[in-house]
Amino acid sequence: MDNGLSKGNLRVLILAPHTDDGEFGCGGSINRLIAQGHEVLYVAFSAAEKSVPAEWPPDALRKEVKAATKILGIDENNLRILQYPVRDFLQHRQDILEDMIRLKRELEPHVVFLPSLNDTHQDHQVVAQEGFRAFKTISMLGYELPWNNLTFHTNFFVLLQESHIEKKIQALECYKSQKDRVYASPEFVRSLARTRGTQIGSRYAEVFESIRWVWR
Repeated sequence: MDNGLSKGNLRVLILAPHTDDGEFGCGGSINRLIAQGHEVLYVAFSAAEKSVPAEWPPDALRKEVKAATKILGIDENNLRILQYPVRDFLQHRQDILEDMIRLKRELEPHVVFLPSLNDTHQDHQVVAQEGFRAFKTISMLGYELPWNNLTFHTNFFVLLQESHIEKKIQALECYKSQKDRVYASPEFVRSLARTRGTQIGSRYAEVFESIRWVWR
């Protein structure tokens, strides 16, 4: 049965609490979807200025996400960066929900990728929970961030090729201000993709939680 991901007719929305979350969680899948002709839109809710190292300019992550998403193939007009303060999303929960409702009406996505409902980061929890409320009539996939996931249900796999993993690694390498994080290393990115691929009899894969799948 065709799951709808093989035909170039989908509008896919990536909800990233912070710049780089989308690349970590589904960078390979983004590249595959675009290569297959789907339209991918990326919304980052924060450029995490408070988390930028002191030796970098405050807007470093804004510049880095533009470079990273370009490598994955996302049109610059399909990238939006909102201005919510990092680690304070809970105080802005209603505004974030209203932004999401506007995005739903304006963009009319067919599939939404967002953090897992079991993600322990406080900002990620808000995006996951409010995302479910805003997009509950649409197919939703929760992406994997192992360093944040308390548990993760591996029930939706996207098979990837070497080229998709290379693009994901290249995109993450744009985040030079964040290069000291262990999970940003090419070795980790590739090994996780190999692990998920092995689970499904493939060389590489990304895995998602099927939060809601609507077959129209």
